[in-house]
Amino acid sequence: MTIILRNQHNLQISIIDYDSGNLRSVAKAIERYGVSPITTSDPDTILNSDAVILPGVGSAPSAMHALSKRNLIEPIKKYVASGKPFFGICLGLQLLFDRTEEGDSDCLGIISGNVRHLQPTMKVPHMGWNTIDIKKNHPFLTNIPSGEYFYFVHSYVVVPQESNDIAATTHYGESFCSIYANNNLIATQFHPEKSGDIGLKLYENFIALCVAEKQKL
Repeated sequence: MTIILRNQHNLQISIIDYDSGNLRSVAKAIERYGVSPITTSDPDTILNSDAVILPGVGSAPSAMHALSKRNLIEPIKKYVASGKPFFGICLGLQLLFDRTEEGDSDCLGIISGNVRHLQPTMKVPHMGWNTIDIKKNHPFLTNIPSGEYFYFVHSYVVVPQESNDIAATTHYGESFCSIYANNNLIATQFHPEKSGDIGLKLYENFIALCVAEKQKL
């Protein structure tokens, strides 16, 4: 199903619907900034978008099965390769990597690296508010200082092969990548849409990035 609403920025932002994400909360966060996103599982709609968001909750093996069943794996890879803005959220971050320890499953293989279980020195899942420590500048992080709190719910963490792509880390028994940013490919381990005003600021920054990218065309 595809839902298209009013859009004052003339942006087509698609939220990928594969029955594994809090789609309405993500859409409402985007709508606050004058963009009415498209919630879709149609490959052509995704490929023709100005920006794409991959949300996610639940298990990686189930999510990969759902993406495969909807013939979305190759369109997602093709879209990311286009260089247009892409935003992964929570499980949507983990799915971008090569493999995950969860079910010893293959993922999308877009980002070099793997996903492993949090070290069992703390209660797992890591659930609740925690801070970020920013490691590099990126437009996505405009006016987002280190020490801000965001809302996490996860048992696995990503380990990028390229440490320079780690935009922020969080500490929970160990330090892990909580924001990944490489040019127009952005992803967070936390849920911005559940993180109050500071989380909404990240959506505002993402939309600003999308507008800037579209103006280059």
